[in-house]
Amino acid sequence: MKKCAPIKTLFVDIGGVLLTNGWDHHARRRAAKHFKLDWAEMEERDGLNFETHEEDKITFNEYLGRVIFYKKRPFTRAEFRRFMFAQSKPYAEMIELVRDLKAKYKLKIIVVSNESRELNAHRISKFKLSGFVDAFISSCFVHLRKPDADIFKLALDIAQTPARQSVNLENTAMFVQIAESMGIRGLLHTDYQSTRAKLAVLGLYMSEPVKLQNK
Repeated sequence: MKKCAPIKTLFVDIGGVLLTNGWDHHARRRAAKHFKLDWAEMEERDGLNFETHEEDKITFNEYLGRVIFYKKRPFTRAEFRRFMFAQSKPYAEMIELVRDLKAKYKLKIIVVSNESRELNAHRISKFKLSGFVDAFISSCFVHLRKPDADIFKLALDIAQTPARQSVNLENTAMFVQIAESMGIRGLLHTDYQSTRAKLAVLGLYMSEPVKLQNK
């Protein structure tokens, strides 16, 4: 039996894997309720602008102007921004797992993510992602976004790792499939325990953390 090449690089998404999604339809619905906005109108305007915003072709303020502040509001941009950014929460077990895998197997950790510039910068800083991520292939930095296969080609170029020695960890099945079509091994993330097991099959094994019992 041919032995699989050892994994050298882990491509990982931020939203849905390391953190909650930053500004998805659930977060927008919460914002619409909190600020008493017309949900359908907000979604229509977001749908017309979010790809352009995630590719950094319009600024954060321009996005807010087009989607929220195209008319007078009883709240400020700063208040809305704080609410938006507060929607991001960490998946602490996943962050620890990726950090520990990097340390144990000397992996390159490369983020491949669709995110707007200000939100992406906030999430990187707030949750200290640069402490273990080697490079951020964020749509706002490279002006490409998944499902464009070119973003994975760029990630491979930056990682300087053969596709067969790379793993793409995503929570979106289509993106996993696109990376696999390029020879990158794909893992569909649904939860912490199943992802640990899938990584172990690929040779990236981590023992269960010891849980201290209260006496």
